[in-house]
Amino acid sequence: MLIRSLMSAAIVAAGVSYAQAGDISGAGATFPYPIYAKWADTYKKDTGNGLNYQSIGSGGGIKQIKAKTVTFGASDMPLEPKDVTASGLVQFPTVVGGDVPVVNLDGVKADDLVLDGPTLADIFLGKITKWDDPAIAKLNPSVKLPSQAIVVVHRSDGSGTTFIFTNYLSKVSPEWQSKVGASTAVEWPVGIGSKGNEGVANNVGQTKGAIGYVEYAYALQNKMASVDMINLDGKKVAPNAAAFQAAAANADWAKSDHYYVILTNQPGADTWPIAGATFILMYEHPDNTDAAADALKFFAWAYANGSKAAEALDYVPLPAAVVAQIEKTWASQIVRPDGKPVYAAN
Repeated sequence: MLIRSLMSAAIVAAGVSYAQAGDISGAGATFPYPIYAKWADTYKKDTGNGLNYQSIGSGGGIKQIKAKTVTFGASDMPLEPKDVTASGLVQFPTVVGGDVPVVNLDGVKADDLVLDGPTLADIFLGKITKWDDPAIAKLNPSVKLPSQAIVVVHRSDGSGTTFIFTNYLSKVSPEWQSKVGASTAVEWPVGIGSKGNEGVANNVGQTKGAIGYVEYAYALQNKMASVDMINLDGKKVAPNAAAFQAAAANADWAKSDHYYVILTNQPGADTWPIAGATFILMYEHPDNTDAAADALKFFAWAYANGSKAAEALDYVPLPAAVVAQIEKTWASQIVRPDGKPVYAAN
């Protein structure tokens, strides 16, 4: 598949997923893996420094940073401020993106199909089992829907992509909220589990009648049929960077404790309802300060030089004011034993 080719090229060039001496070590979310791989490739060419990033899911990233087996962990589910403090961590966002439902239906292309939140929840609850169900047909009067069984595909690993998706479903469906809830890993009522965004994309792509959810870059690179959504304002909206940006516009990073921001089901006529930021976790007092400094240099470089690459993959870069705030956080909170910053941006 195309995204695997893109990632494989980045892996070979930048050391992503394969450790080399001096590489920056990180692990976690698959949601931002396409942009981290792209950044790593360019960073290697610009600086000679590699990135060993294990794309294992947000749950795994949180476990590995807490176990101190990596320099940074990555998660699309922000840790609650009390957990960040209790763990001695610092949390900051890198980019904003969007979860998108994707389907494999004959004759259905990207943006052909539209769903609303309650209908999407009912599909994943197993209450709607056929594609020509009246609830789906009502939303898609011009689409020829097959009388075909719906095959639900979901994540099998601890996943921030799952957190964003289930957080949204919890906001639009009281039944989902009460029976399933929102987390990186839930007890799915129905469906087939696959590991990583890559696994879900691959499974949906090979299964007729399937529906799943992936970060938009995976849908884009694999030319998958993404589904439009009816948002909080009752407007039909397609997944794209502008719609993710509209969701991100509601974020008040300056007043958010430990950058704890959830971007699902935000208001606005142009807003994509299943949006979210992705986050990095590092220790306030890292055991290896040189490794921490190298990691922060990479993210500083990415903020300064990686916006075009992010936009090309339909991620939303953070505003300059937010980046400046994050770099102040680094200087004051990620420190050496003598209290001096591990890394201070120029």
